[in-house]
Amino acid sequence: MNDSLILHHYDGSPYGEKIRLMFGLTGAKWSSVLCPVQPPRPSLDPLTGGYRRIPVAQVGADIFCDTALIARELATRLSCPALDPAQVDADAAALMAQAQGKAFFAAIGAVPTPRLLTTMLLKFGPIGAVRFVKDRISLLKGSTVRAPQGEKARAVLNALLDELETRLETHEWIGGDAVSVADFACFHPLWLYVSCNRRPLEAGPQVEAWYQRVSEIGHGEREELTQDKAFAIAKEAEPRTLPESVSDTPAAIGAKVEVAPSDYGKVPVAGTLAAFTEDRIVIARDTREFGLLHVYFPRAGYALTAA
Repeated sequence: MNDSLILHHYDGSPYGEKIRLMFGLTGAKWSSVLCPVQPPRPSLDPLTGGYRRIPVAQVGADIFCDTALIARELATRLSCPALDPAQVDADAAALMAQAQGKAFFAAIGAVPTPRLLTTMLLKFGPIGAVRFVKDRISLLKGSTVRAPQGEKARAVLNALLDELETRLETHEWIGGDAVSVADFACFHPLWLYVSCNRRPLEAGPQVEAWYQRVSEIGHGEREELTQDKAFAIAKEAEPRTLPESVSDTPAAIGAKVEVAPSDYGKVPVAGTLAAFTEDRIVIARDTREFGLLHVYFPRAGYALTAA
């Protein structure tokens, strides 16, 4: 059980949907721990040390942050190289960057304001909607991200739809002839837009057909897990063997450090530097509740500083 794949997420999370579809592609068995839409997240914060974003993957006492890193981890664990972002071609990678960058942050702003407000009221109620908006404002405080609104947001989203339509005229999937991480990366901002707009996606025929195909992939074999069980698994496990670090680490192995996203949600996680490889940062957290945990972050998009 300590080797089981556990995803800490909430069902309305677009980033969570990206990972759930990866489980669907591989038919993987996985455990689901549902978290609140916004902090505090008592079922997750003690494991990560306060990492702000979601979802987070857990395998025993190893905690994986950021969907890019989770995708690489799943590619290895599930023997599915198509889930590794490093395996897509340059054109697909450019579409992934467009979808996960400007288009993602335009997805909500592209929804007509009255419809968006109604969606939030339906999901969260009046008080919950106000709390949700305040939380998302806090999430972007001090960020390098600028979320367009109204016509500007619709123009950004339409630009992605046009690029996808062109790509899909000559390829069945974004990455070529088979499903890959590129499809899920391009799908999840559109899924967010559709969820908030509560209307079917209106796009070119190729995009609409592709969107339906991705939607039908499913989520694999999901089993709900309690917070207590996930905590027990972390407590009973030992972190796996650390990867070898590069020679020119920015801080000494064993030094006290903090790691935080460099674009938004800049809440630092503190620990000691356990490993620093070509593509990831690993910090060790010696906790009273679980013992030793290793928390993994991608190097791309994250800043490491001395604590």
